[in-house]
Amino acid sequence: MIGPGRALDTDRWFVVAPNVLGGCQGSTGPSSLRPDGRRWGGSFPFLTQRDQVAVEAGLADELGVGRWALVLGGSMGGMRALEWAVTYPERTDALLLLATTASASAEQIAWTNIQLHAIRSDPHWQGGDYHDTGRGPRSGLGLARRLAHVTYRSEPELAARFGRAPQGAEDPWNGGRYQVESYLDHHAAKLVRRFDAGSYVTLSEAMNSHDIGRDRGDTRTALRRVTARTLVAGVDSDRLYPPSQQAELAAGIPGADRLRVVESPYGHDGFLIETEQVAALVRELVG
Repeated sequence: MIGPGRALDTDRWFVVAPNVLGGCQGSTGPSSLRPDGRRWGGSFPFLTQRDQVAVEAGLADELGVGRWALVLGGSMGGMRALEWAVTYPERTDALLLLATTASASAEQIAWTNIQLHAIRSDPHWQGGDYHDTGRGPRSGLGLARRLAHVTYRSEPELAARFGRAPQGAEDPWNGGRYQVESYLDHHAAKLVRRFDAGSYVTLSEAMNSHDIGRDRGDTRTALRRVTARTLVAGVDSDRLYPPSQQAELAAGIPGADRLRVVESPYGHDGFLIETEQVAALVRELVG
């Protein structure tokens, strides 16, 4: 998607992809050091998407960017992109929202709640103050990732890809795994190696807090603040952020074109996988 001659052409555009506040790979998060030298840990403050966008606006100021040619994102990134267009309409020329929503739904909050319980129930969570102890809630984080990953994909894709096949020579009736179980184990181990459980909790809660209409009257009033040329797209097989949520955005944003549909068997992850379809949407906005 990003590079010379690609949809986000770096020969033409200055492209910024900031590390999100609360994360663990650049910006301040629970694993970061406080001024007194200790980790933030469980005392890290509650964040909203709006807080994160306020920090991104500060970054834009530091970079000398007064107005973005395009702000785009999918899922949580789409929440922040929408906040950009509502909070700073004068700084957002075009907007691309992918597989996202005006506010977190009850079902999305419910799925996240189970993931957070998995992490906080791990005996090594220690109230979030596990950093530098040599132990962390690895099992809980892995369980949270397994659950989340199922919601990111679609049932037909999992059925076609794995069915009921065993993993290699393993026998599921004698302690072995099915292929789909091995697949979830792989993604759990991959996340545990590279991500911090405290950041997982912080960012998950920030997603749950997302409500574009908060303190702005209501969702409809907030969406009318968007002045950017806008495209909204959903993934036809997305069961976590269903296209009905994107339809609400397309209908409520004054500058939005009709709802676009990304065709994909991959569920919510389709916005990450179907790069050619997403690139075509980008080119519609920036040429």
